[in-house]
Amino acid sequence: MPRCWCLSPVVNGREARFTLDSINLREFRFAQTMIFAIEEINNKKDLLPNISIGYRIYDNCASTLSSMRAAMALMNGHELTLGSGCSGQSAVHAIIGESESSSTIVLSRTTGPFQIPVISHSATCECLSSRKEYPAFFRTIVSDLYQSRALAQLVKHFGWTWVGAVNSDNDYGNNGMAIFLSAAQEEGVCVEYTEKFDRAEPEKLLKVIEVIKKSTARVIVGFLSHVEMNNLLEQLSLHNITGRQFIGVEAWITADSLVTPTSFSVLGGALGFAVQKANISGLEDFLVRGFWETEFLCNGTNRESVLRTCKENPDLFQLKGHDDGLEKLRYPTNIYKAIYAVAHSLHSILKCSDKKGCNKALEIKPWEVVEALKQVNFTIKSGERVWFDETGAAVNRYELVNWQRGSDGSVLFKPVGYYDASLPSDKGFSLNTEAIIWSGGGKELPVSVCSESCRPGTHKVLQKGKHVCCFDCVPCPVGEFSNTTDSNDCKKCPEAYWSNQNRDACLPKNIEFLSFTEVMGKILHSADQLQPSSFNRFLANLLFEHFGVR
Repeated sequence: MPRCWCLSPVVNGREARFTLDSINLREFRFAQTMIFAIEEINNKKDLLPNISIGYRIYDNCASTLSSMRAAMALMNGHELTLGSGCSGQSAVHAIIGESESSSTIVLSRTTGPFQIPVISHSATCECLSSRKEYPAFFRTIVSDLYQSRALAQLVKHFGWTWVGAVNSDNDYGNNGMAIFLSAAQEEGVCVEYTEKFDRAEPEKLLKVIEVIKKSTARVIVGFLSHVEMNNLLEQLSLHNITGRQFIGVEAWITADSLVTPTSFSVLGGALGFAVQKANISGLEDFLVRGFWETEFLCNGTNRESVLRTCKENPDLFQLKGHDDGLEKLRYPTNIYKAIYAVAHSLHSILKCSDKKGCNKALEIKPWEVVEALKQVNFTIKSGERVWFDETGAAVNRYELVNWQRGSDGSVLFKPVGYYDASLPSDKGFSLNTEAIIWSGGGKELPVSVCSESCRPGTHKVLQKGKHVCCFDCVPCPVGEFSNTTDSNDCKKCPEAYWSNQNRDACLPKNIEFLSFTEVMGKILHSADQLQPSSFNRFLANLLFEHFGVR
């Protein structure tokens, strides 16, 4: 029996609890994707040819404490594997997970001193980029450093200089929002309010709702995990707060759990960044059949027949929509890449070859896997190249998606552009603005500014004690002008020029000639010709002659 080199995936969610009211289908699909990738590798002849990979799935129930317990169990040798048994050295060579940044931080700090590599498919917090703090951490998703900056650029692109901001009160939300606020300031975007709340603190959420109610910003940037976004959505719906243009992040913009009969009234038109889709052949059918056939004994030869058979069973009505969004295959693709990255690392360490197979006598040390992961460079069957940069992150693109109604009334996450994090910031965006449906269902771009633009002929005067985006428009003084919108000051007209009536341009002054017979003409001529004493007598006589003044 071949030795079993074990992955030990830690997947956030409740996929291990098979009761209808507690299954997190999103996270369950993540676990199924891992199994699909491992089975695919175990059937390959060119990758780990005489080695089988095993695994164990832990359920942390969205708890960082449970994550730590799982990590300690792995390091203390309590792990078990599914499939072939393992013996000899510790079977744990990598941990795949978790879904959220805060839990991933706890996991990575716990396993870090032991140099056990942790590869996350969706933990995007920029804080995890520190190689000093997290030397054994990798991820198959880009850091929030790029997403946060892209959010600020997106807001500026549409002319929204007055926005609100809400974030999860955790590592993911706080770090992401801090980067966004800094980038927004650089872009000249003002943030009317920035609020945060935690899923366990409903009173803080109610405060956020009150702030949104009173605000004048029509655009809200939501740097939230899908759990907090779901909590916010429920309260917004309850208080009938609609008409805001939401700008979202990859954590929730394509989350199926947010799609409810009433959610579109709040989130319709939402625009945000999503993990790019990829087509992994065979994965979609595996995800569908693996769930229905294994747990509910539904039979079928393909995806359509399985779903048709299972959905005829009224007892499974609560899970009827479980397959929604499988065609996206966003995060599952990241999990697939993470599994293959570990497999390629082991392939290198064990000096595997097609003819001789792998050297099973070699003892794999965790730090060797870490070093091997830094060197991986391979292409998955969808054609995407996988490698890790100096921070341990994969470089990829975000897809820009828009919440729209389909012709059948369903909610679609329609692609309307992309952002390439590998390109310079001024070339990263590609947008199809005409395809966007905005909040309220219209095609007209929403406006979100504190003050309307100042027309040419006026200049901005900041309102005391308010943001720099809040100002009054004051006309330029006589003799000065401004010929641009939102001018900060007025310029003086050149000599021999005068400002026009609108104060947006300068015109040449009219030249008037004086006659020698006029009083002013006589005065000026005499002043030039006479001595001061003689001129004074001349001026006195002139004033008496014309005005009777002595």
